[in-house]
Amino acid sequence: MEKIQKRIIACERCPRLREHCLEVARVKRAAYSAEKYWGKPVPSWGDPKARLLILGLAPAAHGANRTGRMFTGDRSGDWLYRAMHKAGFASQPTSTHAKDGLELRDAWITASAHCAPPGNKPLPEELKNCEPYLVEELQAMPQARVYLVLGGIALDKLWPLVGAGAKKPKFGHGQEAKLESGRTLLMSYHPSQQNTFTGRLTEPMFDAVFGRARELAG
Repeated sequence: MEKIQKRIIACERCPRLREHCLEVARVKRAAYSAEKYWGKPVPSWGDPKARLLILGLAPAAHGANRTGRMFTGDRSGDWLYRAMHKAGFASQPTSTHAKDGLELRDAWITASAHCAPPGNKPLPEELKNCEPYLVEELQAMPQARVYLVLGGIALDKLWPLVGAGAKKPKFGHGQEAKLESGRTLLMSYHPSQQNTFTGRLTEPMFDAVFGRARELAG
């Protein structure tokens, strides 16, 4: 798994995304002007022996692209790690920077794209370029029992890899699908500000998904 992450960090497959990430890291947001941005592809992280694999969309420009750790330094991460902590998957409810002491327990976080895309919208070919890394991670985690997708794009990305040719289920928050492998695929709205600010995703809704993930993972 460590070798996979090193290849992710060194990846140059998507010129548009690399240019965007480096430009964001150069210009910076005023609130973080004194910080050094990561600016490289963001590796997956967590417990490589985890029974829960979480698949998100892509790093945030001033979140993971700044801190170098998935869902770290932005409001989506505030929601994610708070819920994970309640369910026993995280050692603390916050994630502010890569060396803040947070540890994941029985959980692994990866993404459909490992570079922050303009407008939070990676192109289909860019998602395809990142797919081999996800395939390798899935192969490196035979002990995983639960796949949790955050949003419809994550479902679209993961299903062809784990669905064994079956018809893709319709995305819906809290929905789950039994896989031929015996694993379970869970679905949740992404904890983006678009979803949390509008009330489309509430804290009890998110907590319920992670509670279910804990039940299934054991």
